[in-house]
Amino acid sequence: MSDEPLRAALAPWLRLLARRPRRLVIGVLLLALTLFSAIGLLALSGWFIAASALTGLGLAMGLAVSLDVYVPGGGIRFFALSRTVARYGERLYNHDTVLRLLADLRGRLFAAMAALDDRSLARQRASDWLNRLTADIDTLDSLYLRLLAPPLVALAAVVLVAAFVALWVPLAGVALLALLLPAWAWLTAGQAWLGMAASRRQVEHQQRLRSQAIEHLTGLAELEAYGSQAWHRAGLRQYEAGLYRDQRRTGRVAAFGSALVNLVVGLGVVMALWLAALAWQQGSIGGAVMVMLPLAVLAVGEALALLPGPFTQLGATRGAAVRLNAVERASGNGFGKGDASLPGGPLAVRLEDIGLHYPAALTPALRDIQLELSPGERLALTGASGAGKSSVAALLTRRLPPDHGSIMVGGVPLAQVAERSLRERVAILGQRIDLFQDSLATNLRLAAPDASDARLWQALDWVGLAEWGDTLPHGLATAVGEGGRALSGGQARRLALARLWLRDPGLVILDEPFAGLDAATVARLSSRLDRWLVGRSVLYLVHQLDGGAFDPPSISRERRLVEGQLTVCANSMYPSG
Repeated sequence: MSDEPLRAALAPWLRLLARRPRRLVIGVLLLALTLFSAIGLLALSGWFIAASALTGLGLAMGLAVSLDVYVPGGGIRFFALSRTVARYGERLYNHDTVLRLLADLRGRLFAAMAALDDRSLARQRASDWLNRLTADIDTLDSLYLRLLAPPLVALAAVVLVAAFVALWVPLAGVALLALLLPAWAWLTAGQAWLGMAASRRQVEHQQRLRSQAIEHLTGLAELEAYGSQAWHRAGLRQYEAGLYRDQRRTGRVAAFGSALVNLVVGLGVVMALWLAALAWQQGSIGGAVMVMLPLAVLAVGEALALLPGPFTQLGATRGAAVRLNAVERASGNGFGKGDASLPGGPLAVRLEDIGLHYPAALTPALRDIQLELSPGERLALTGASGAGKSSVAALLTRRLPPDHGSIMVGGVPLAQVAERSLRERVAILGQRIDLFQDSLATNLRLAAPDASDARLWQALDWVGLAEWGDTLPHGLATAVGEGGRALSGGQARRLALARLWLRDPGLVILDEPFAGLDAATVARLSSRLDRWLVGRSVLYLVHQLDGGAFDPPSISRERRLVEGQLTVCANSMYPSG
């Protein structure tokens, strides 16, 4: 993992927090009000109890003494009420703030992940990306509520309580400051230093263990078939042992910090009591004040007790920030994203000297490719698996940047095309169908957000799913299940074709468009698709034409593009279908 400095790692996320300065300030004030109400309640209660006892003792001895019980009694009730209200308000307000911040964090990270190209995405497992979006973001939520606000409030409490004690016994105030300030520094910087490495490794072990567990469960049949379950479980146990080891380490460090809080606060109480007693003997303060001062010091422990745990886990927060920063940096690599718009109508495509080499691959996926597609022309790229057909599609949809060469779409350099314009004018139907755990209507409206229900039914009818849709219990509102599990493979493929029909692109890329469909369905949909493609530029990606599962109409002329790899078959402008 990168050794990015702590300040640099957290800086982007601190700037994101700074977008809500008013909420952060109000949250800190509520936290401070809660703490100072608790200090005031304990100190004033101690003073009142001691003063009442001394007054009663004086009256028993026949002395002429009196005590105004109304003012301190009112103060006690005020602090008790303000502490309760402030604590409730602080929890409600600050947790609402944290939820808003989490939404900001997740939105920012999802936007960064959506901008990653396929090469960057392939470097991590899907479970690792999910871990970034969930566990790492959840780790960062402690940045404000546990790492920023509590130490500021605790420092203010230490300084103000020491100043309050100094009003009565100056030497006690100075001594408290000399004791509590170094303790505060250790409970923040010292605890972070002790727990940095272990807490950082702990999160890494959790991530690996989560990924390995998912792989073990999803690949259970293969592991059983190859007799590898024991080996894979041994790896899980290794990560688990590492996780437990670091958890024990961070637990011991946090326990040391908590013990240090109790020790320092206890010493402060004893020291304040001793110096206050000396001052009482000298007649500088009264007996009730002597009792009040150590109780005020005791209440500071509530603020200091919030520090050891979060700062012991600062390494986990730092590690999460480093990983998320890497995602953001990766999203800025590759293609630049300009603001140019693609023209209307069919789009021309030109690839010049394109080279593409995947990381760790033995040979380039594409080498010095020259390819031209005129507006309205249909062209098929054929070749065996691994020949580079899908790589060409990834380049044209800007999911991959080329290593060298230039790509023009509609006469505009692809790197200068605005993202929105590219997604509206270039459509691809790939072999993988992405469906979300939502209704049929929602999945269809991914292609046309403003489409009416009638338009959606037309799309279903176009792919031969209207009658099936009529049999569904909730019609268009029927859920398709996670990843479209409620649909068969053929239904999912036709639903993807329906989404394509709802679009109005100038360039259409079809990667084995009828894969998984029976011959009768292919014969019925092929002519419909052919008519819909009139007036659009089309790029087919197929394994073979003659005798293959799909034979695009009007594709007759053939030219070798890369010997032994890709073959270009063309063309026919605006075929009649």
